[in-house]
Formats: sequence, C-alpha cells, structure tokens
Amino acid sequence: MNYELSEEQELLRRTVREFAQTRVEPVAEELDRESRFPYELVAEMGELGLMGIPVPEEFGGAGADTISYALAIEELTRVDSSVAITVAAHTSLGTMPIALYGSDEQKREWLPRLASGKGLAAFGLTEPEAGSDAGATKTRAELRDGCWVVNGSKMFITNAGTDISACVTIVARTGEHEVSNIIVPNGTPGYELSPPLSKLGWRASDTREIVFEDCAVPAGNLLGPRGRGFQQFLEILDGGRISVGAMGVGLAQGAYDLAFAYAKERQQFGRAIARFQAVQFALADMATEIEAGRQLVYRAAWLKDEGKPYSLAAAQAKLYTGLLSNRAVNAALQIHGGYGFMDAFPISRLYRDQKILEIGEGTNEIQRLVIAKQLGL
Repeated sequence: MNYELSEEQELLRRTVREFAQTRVEPVAEELDRESRFPYELVAEMGELGLMGIPVPEEFGGAGADTISYALAIEELTRVDSSVAITVAAHTSLGTMPIALYGSDEQKREWLPRLASGKGLAAFGLTEPEAGSDAGATKTRAELRDGCWVVNGSKMFITNAGTDISACVTIVARTGEHEVSNIIVPNGTPGYELSPPLSKLGWRASDTREIVFEDCAVPAGNLLGPRGRGFQQFLEILDGGRISVGAMGVGLAQGAYDLAFAYAKERQQFGRAIARFQAVQFALADMATEIEAGRQLVYRAAWLKDEGKPYSLAAAQAKLYTGLLSNRAVNAALQIHGGYGFMDAFPISRLYRDQKILEIGEGTNEIQRLVIAKQLGL
C-alpha cells in the first residue's frame, strides 16, 4: 500500500486550499447570509480547471483521477459547503452522466462548456414523492414526432436555476417498465423553475423544484441506450457518494480547525481551554476519526480509479463521513460554547451545513441497505 499522493495531486490540493482560504473564506459568511449564488467564484474555479477535474482532456477537462477530484472537494468543503456542493453536484451528478454515457456528439456539444464552468449541469432524479424510493419515479417521457415530450417534476435539484445553468439530465419513464435518462437544456419551452428553495444550510447553492409540462427535446437527447436509466443513475450515485464522502471529511476537518484555533485562544480559569483534558480528548477523538474517514474516501476513490468494484466502499465512506461530520461539528460547537451559537462565528454555519450530508446522495439508512446488500445479506 502506498499512502503518498503524487506531485500532481499535492499541487492540486495546495492550489485548491489556497483558493479556498484566500477567495472563498472571506466571502463565505456574506454569501450564506444573503443566500447569494457565488458566480464570481465559479468563474474563477472554471479558470483553475476545477469545474471539470475528471472530464477527459479531449473535451476540455483536466483528465484527472477520482482521488484528485476528492481532494479538491475536501479542501473546498473545509471552508464552505455551498461552493463545494456547487462543484460536486455539477461534476459528479450533472456532467459525469454525459461523460460516461453520452455519444461523441453529445460529449462534443456539452462537455467543453461544462468543464470550463461557463455552463452548469444538474441531475434530476429526486421527485416530490420519490426520494429514497427512486424507483417510484413518475416523470414520463413520450416519443412523439422525433421528440421526447416530458411531463413531471423533480425536487431538490442543485444548479438547475442559475444564470449559467446549461442543462439537466433527468430520469424519466419512457415505457411501462422502462426508465431512461434524457438531457433537457435550460430554456426549453415547458421546462419551468420554481423560485429558489429556502434551506437550513448550503444557502449559497442553488436548489429548486423543476417542472416539465409538454417539454419537448430532440430524440437525440436520450443519454445512452433506451431503458438503461436505472442502471445509469445507480452508477452515478456510487460515484457521487465519493464526492459527498469527501465533503464529510472536509467539513469535519474545517470544524476541527475552528475548534482547535478557538481552544488555543479562549481563556477560562486562568488558562487556554486547550490545556484542559476534556477539550484535548474531544480534539484528539476528532482528529482520529477524521483520518479514518479520509482513508475510507481515498480507498473508494482508488478502487474506482483502478477499475475495481467500489459500490461497497463508496457507501461505507459516505455513511461513515456523514456520521463523522455530525459528531465533529457538534463537538466543535461545544468547544466554542455560547459563542458557537452565534452567527458571527463560522462554526454555526458549518453546523447548519452538516445535516444534509446524512440525507443527500442517499440517507444513512439507504447507505446501510446498500452496504447490507453488498455484504450478501
């Protein structure tokens, strides 16, 4: 086993960390308070190549491996989850279906724009009545006169309604017992967006309900073979769980960083609270669990890069880091005491941002079902 990152991976991590600290951190609180989408930051990340890390170079991406991608997501989340999920949802969920299943024509049409960050991609799976039960999808697409005519709605969709949103790949029923994926460009008649949803956390990311009413797109917008949609989105979710696992590690690390710094500064009973054993033990536990979670995520990413089965590892990483981030952010806020409850301290934002990591990309309970199935139970 080799635990060393390559020079390219170390350079990427340093680059993203510097960007997060110098460009994201100074505006994170303001973006959260105003629920404002970070257009300027997305443009800068596009210039840095962060919006298409795993996209092949021939289509404008960086052509980097999954570990590199996980490193970038981890470093962004360490500072701000809204910026991180914008990149993660765009890449893992929005762009990768086209990169993995698209025709050469579809790749040439979409990937250069998406990899550059000039256009954002979304993924439409969840519906108002189909969350964990994704097989209960009701959105339908009927082939008429050379077009797929889509009717239905999707809920909690990230990146669908920004000024630079380019397309959404939706899961729809194309037959009685058939599910397919279809690319729907933004601006297509019949594709309607709800106002932005008000959220507990991730307030600077774009989240909406999207509705389709006789929305017609060319038959050529079918992504991959007809009827393969269910298998495709399961594969996409496996890859997405690695990025959400990286978010769990990044958020836990960010919470630890804040708690560590505060404990060194905060004086009580005549000395810094970092001198007290109770605080030391809390920080020691956090540091240990973060390293364990990081290794789970990196292993899942390595397995994917090696072309080995990784569904089990991805689900384990996602489950563990969701629970880890919960424990870490709670302990970090406790170390802050009353100040941690105040919005003036960034730990309060991390506390609000954390909970969705145990829900999105499959709840903790769904991860346990996936793991149990992989174990042969």
